[in-house]
Amino acid sequence: MSLFDASPIAAAAFSLSHAPLAERMRPRTLDEFVGQEHLMGPGKPLSLAIAHDDPTSMIFWGPPGTGKTTLAKIIAALTQATFIEFSAVMSGIKEIKAVMVAAEKAAGFRSRTILFIDEIHRFNKAQQDAFLPYVERGSIRLIGATTENPSFELIAALLSRCRVYTLLPLTEAQIVVLLHRALGDEARGLGAFGVAADEDALETIASYASGDARNALNALDVAASLAGEQAGHRINKEIAAEALQRRVLLYDKQGEQHYDII
Repeated sequence: MSLFDASPIAAAAFSLSHAPLAERMRPRTLDEFVGQEHLMGPGKPLSLAIAHDDPTSMIFWGPPGTGKTTLAKIIAALTQATFIEFSAVMSGIKEIKAVMVAAEKAAGFRSRTILFIDEIHRFNKAQQDAFLPYVERGSIRLIGATTENPSFELIAALLSRCRVYTLLPLTEAQIVVLLHRALGDEARGLGAFGVAADEDALETIASYASGDARNALNALDVAASLAGEQAGHRINKEIAAEALQRRVLLYDKQGEQHYDII
């Protein structure tokens, strides 16, 4: 496998035109990114690291739909690095090792590689050890994403070589901003379909999303389809409730959300 081979994840992906609304509306620049002001605001740690092109590896820790993958892709675009994405659920360490060896060769030609690993906590301790030499030498810039506390799930040697950034669930107001953007975007969103929405309908979707932007955008997509079958093509509160069907709560009986829900 070379740096230019499509990963198993990328090869299986649909084209953007056929992707879910949440994927189509994924922010492409920092200006489009919404939320995480404690990290991304002026003078905040992550915004400074990006501005200074800090090559340090990092771990993004936070619940689903808060921007972990999006931030990794934006960083790769800003640094003009080769971006390789793997999921620890679907990819083995063998494939990733092959990419790391190729990245080390590319580094000799001053080519930069960002290796993004989603659900990095799924790798066991021995597998995580495999990253250490490449991260330490700077052959790759590792960006890991996890929904689990990295202090418990990642080995100390890897943590000491990475900066950990904690991402928070989005507020309802921030999610409403994203929903408005999706409704108005004619190129990637729903703007070309003439679908409108009542403000209380968007607030309903946002309140049931549990801070997950992906969840909210996918619910909006369903609501838009339902509204398209009715006169007026307008999403009201009733249509929004039908699209949601039930409140989505983050829950894992073995994780920290167990105690949050209680």
